[in-house]
Amino acid sequence: MRSLLIKEMRLSASVLSYAFIVFGLMFLLPGYPILCGVFFSCLGIFQSFQNAREANDLVFSALLPVPKQDVARGKLYFSCAVELCTLLLMAIAMATRMTVLADSPVYLKNALMNANPFALGMAFLMFGLFNLIFIAGFFKTSYKFGKPFVTFTVVAFAVIAAAEVLHHVPGLGALNAFGLSHLPLQLGLLAMGVMCYIVLTGIALGRSAARFERTDL
Repeated sequence: MRSLLIKEMRLSASVLSYAFIVFGLMFLLPGYPILCGVFFSCLGIFQSFQNAREANDLVFSALLPVPKQDVARGKLYFSCAVELCTLLLMAIAMATRMTVLADSPVYLKNALMNANPFALGMAFLMFGLFNLIFIAGFFKTSYKFGKPFVTFTVVAFAVIAAAEVLHHVPGLGALNAFGLSHLPLQLGLLAMGVMCYIVLTGIALGRSAARFERTDL
């Protein structure tokens, strides 16, 4: 598995998958739907799947002396590595906004979602949905990726819209807490997001491996 992961990183990956990790820093942007950074990172991963398909990478990988299911797992593990790097940048940006920039006027007057643990938890949820909808969906055929990505795009922007609207609902203002206020609640919501990511990614891993095993290349 380690060799497959290295192959994914060095040979199969699109440079855009790495370049788009920087969109995690969108958590620093005031007055902008910061969760769009998740979508752009997923778009970078999508480019790697597109490159792999055009280069017949899956056929090549299936001919290697490794279990066929490990090929699908390697793709997903690579995607998770990119996602976690993006999440790390988001966490750094979030911590910066909550501490060093806590008194900055541009953030205090921000009408959209603040970069807080709830926002980071939503980012975890969106990445989990990407793994389940797009990656597991792609391995239904191991060739067609248009429909799974369009489906994810619709779901992703629905989640972004819901996250941006929730804190405007009476009684839910704590979801958009700024600085260190409502920290226990915020950390609890982050933990829920992480758990959703783990569960959704675990389901995606099982489905992807099983579907690729049945695929006739």
